[in-house]
Amino acid sequence: MRLSELIQMIEGRFEPVWAESWDAVGLVCGDPDAEISSVLLAVDPVAEVIDEALTGGAELVITHHPLFLRGVNSVAATTPKGRTVHRMIRAGAALYTAHTNADVAAPGVSDALARAVGLTGPLRPLRPSQDDPRRGLGRIGELDRAVPLREFTARAAAGLPKTSWGVRAAGDPERPVRTVAVCGGAGDSLIETARAAGADVYLTSDLRHHPVSESLATGPMALVDAAHWATEWPWLVDLSAFLDPVVKTRISTLVTDAWSHAVEGVQ
Repeated sequence: MRLSELIQMIEGRFEPVWAESWDAVGLVCGDPDAEISSVLLAVDPVAEVIDEALTGGAELVITHHPLFLRGVNSVAATTPKGRTVHRMIRAGAALYTAHTNADVAAPGVSDALARAVGLTGPLRPLRPSQDDPRRGLGRIGELDRAVPLREFTARAAAGLPKTSWGVRAAGDPERPVRTVAVCGGAGDSLIETARAAGADVYLTSDLRHHPVSESLATGPMALVDAAHWATEWPWLVDLSAFLDPVVKTRISTLVTDAWSHAVEGVQ
């Protein structure tokens, strides 16, 4: 199908107006009249992903994270992002981004994360959108039975793609948890929202020392921290299922999390 038709389909599910004012979503480069038969889905528009796309013959790359978040006055090939634009244009390939509009969609990024870590029942937004309470940031729901935090953390690690630093938890490892809140990507701004919603545990990424320490001092809600890339990758599976009826898709399995290795300390 034509790229413009595919974009219309995507934006019917992830409306650009839902994106945050600071965000940059939509078509980054590419000809709307181009015919698209193969699409690569990825979290990050980094050089390795573009290599994978062009080597595999993809005419379109759809990523969650934008290539450009701030205004630029040059896309010269003297910068990494400029080189990405030049490479894709020369290859006749397009790049499209769905970021915070996909975060708040229903279903969206956090729905996919919730399912990946074991939530099977109904989900509701952790912070509902003002214009439509069915959408919003994060999700909260329940496990089919209460399990110790230790077991839930292991389930989360098994359900998410593997990264160098794995999944870590803050709280009593034996504390039973059943009501689970999640937010794909950086979500420490929703810690107190998760607590107020009655979560036993809140899973997100990019958690910092002081907010975690303060949260543990405030109450018993546990926190689980996974790699940013890993919490957003499950959404690609949902996006693939949505697009597959009309165009061939492939999900990148490259681990593009910024942290590439970890070493345990020695006492």
